[in-house]
Amino acid sequence: MSDLTPQIQRLVIFGATGDLAARMLLPSLYFLDSDKLLPDGLKIIGSARSEMDRDAFVKLVRGIMDKRSEGVDEAVWKRFAERLDYCAADVTKGAGLKALSEVIEGRPSIYYLALSPSLYGAVCRALDESGLSCGECRIVLEKPLGHDAESSRAINAEVAEVFEESRVFRIDHYLGKETVQNLIALRFANTLFEPLWNNLAIDHVQITVAETEGVGDRWPYYDEYGALRDMVQNHMLQLLTLIAMEPPADAGADSVRDEKVKVLKSLRPFSRHDAQQMAVRGQYKAGVVEGKTVKSYEEERGGPSQTETFVALRADIDNWRWAGVPFFLRTGKRLPERRTQIAIQFKPLPHSIFGQAADNDLSANRLVIDLQPKEDISLLLMNRRPGLAGTRLQALPLSLSLDDGGRRRIAYERLLLDVILNNPQLFVRRDEVELAWAWIDGVADSWADSGQAPRPYAAGSWGPAGAFALLERSGRAWLDE
Repeated sequence: MSDLTPQIQRLVIFGATGDLAARMLLPSLYFLDSDKLLPDGLKIIGSARSEMDRDAFVKLVRGIMDKRSEGVDEAVWKRFAERLDYCAADVTKGAGLKALSEVIEGRPSIYYLALSPSLYGAVCRALDESGLSCGECRIVLEKPLGHDAESSRAINAEVAEVFEESRVFRIDHYLGKETVQNLIALRFANTLFEPLWNNLAIDHVQITVAETEGVGDRWPYYDEYGALRDMVQNHMLQLLTLIAMEPPADAGADSVRDEKVKVLKSLRPFSRHDAQQMAVRGQYKAGVVEGKTVKSYEEERGGPSQTETFVALRADIDNWRWAGVPFFLRTGKRLPERRTQIAIQFKPLPHSIFGQAADNDLSANRLVIDLQPKEDISLLLMNRRPGLAGTRLQALPLSLSLDDGGRRRIAYERLLLDVILNNPQLFVRRDEVELAWAWIDGVADSWADSGQAPRPYAAGSWGPAGAFALLERSGRAWLDE
């Protein structure tokens, strides 16, 4: 592996004692090492404000891995532990990185900022002042990049003063999921789907990101962002662009991202009228989720709030391929089940030859892509029911997934490996981020202009009544209805 990426010899995780590092980053790196995918000689350096020596950090990481259901392979752990090091640092000041500079020893490095985006500019300046922003060094940024288009542009500009765009990797972990990558193969490696992937065959598209948990003690962050900025701006718009983009010229990173940008540019802006007819805000009240009584958002927060914990909206893409095809997006906290799903609903048959009894059984074809809690792709097809009593039809799902029964990978494994291999295809380019924010700002502004407040919904339900009316107005329904 070392011959593929000989230039990268250090991977520094700023915020190494935080939640993201414990849940995703350190386990992902361990599993990459288990599969012998990490370059020989790559050192993993944890960094945070906490004073800690190397042995204490190694012990901390071992404790993280021991809690995982997969367990620890001692041979792998010995190899992985030898890669680990730790250096306390004040990452916002060049002088605060002096000790880290000695540990890095001038080697080309990857800097993973598992920190608040408000610190990104200061960290980049500190890396530059301390001589750690070499020409081969790369930087990885977590979402959210800003609170709106203006703040996003400001953060990106600060980063760009130190790192050119080719060395900036903006992570959206949804893009690391195997099923999302399969979506590209499904569309562009098969002659079956591409001729049907347009407004002639597709009636509408639904994207759902449902969570059963509430906000809990994350409310200070969530109260600032809400569901629109926390989920729709990044995860859901990224999924939408992958579904709607035109075939790229090749599989190169910029070819794919150029097509995604075209989709974002084609999104119809929201108006004040759209806020009333095409978007729904909600906030969960007390209720029952998975058999347990749970508090309302305002009870968790400790006071009144106008922050939405649920969003349902209709997005229209004004281009030749998708004219007249609505994209319905829905996300929320305290919903009945945890689910991330894309449903491509095809149009019904223009004419049936089977008679009334069979016609009652007819369902239009549907392609359903599940990202979590399971990863699956299924195509709903009509089939004749066995029997002698005339023709009756039934809908049967055809599974297109390849589940080998092995360990389910963490999405961050793919993304971290791609950073190491300098492959930016699954990362979000600066213009993507800023275009997505501009559209989201239009939605938020239309809410503000119309005075639309979040509508209450009981925890454990599928959101406020307006979310159902959003589809019913066009004679459609959410897939779970």
